[in-house]
Amino acid sequence: MSRGFTKEDDAQTPPIIPPRAALPPGTPNYVTPHGLEMLRAELSTLEAERARAEANRDNDTDRTHQLSFYNGRIALLTERLGSAKVVDPAGQPPKEVRFGATVRLRTVGGGKAGFERTFTIVGVDEADIAQGKVAFVAPIARAVLGAKLRQQVPLKLGPQEELVEVTGIAY
Repeated sequence: MSRGFTKEDDAQTPPIIPPRAALPPGTPNYVTPHGLEMLRAELSTLEAERARAEANRDNDTDRTHQLSFYNGRIALLTERLGSAKVVDPAGQPPKEVRFGATVRLRTVGGGKAGFERTFTIVGVDEADIAQGKVAFVAPIARAVLGAKLRQQVPLKLGPQEELVEVTGIAY
């Protein structure tokens, strides 16, 4: 495409860099050993992509834009890695819900009595609902943190609250 059909401002528009997963201010950045490895692998991938972009000399404007994008993502990731506090789930109390636990809950009252859900409490960058991994700052995780096996805890889901029992804890 001819430069006559592009705006001069296009070259100066900073790239939009997606933010990392939300971590409330003042909250430690807990990660599992697996979560730390995932972050390191992501950094390696981004650095390799940045190196490819640096080597591409086809279009200097696109190259500069791509490099700004990669540098921004790498900066955010490096900051997150620098604040990571690794918590080994194997060192957690076996009969209490803590970071790294896989928790099984059963609803004990209301219209959903008997409904079961299972999830693992992980760091914010490792969370993936499709895989049953919930960030430790999520409301459901906060509701059960510190609970013991067979303990009943209230769980607020939207406008309704239900009572759930911790029926399983595994690390």
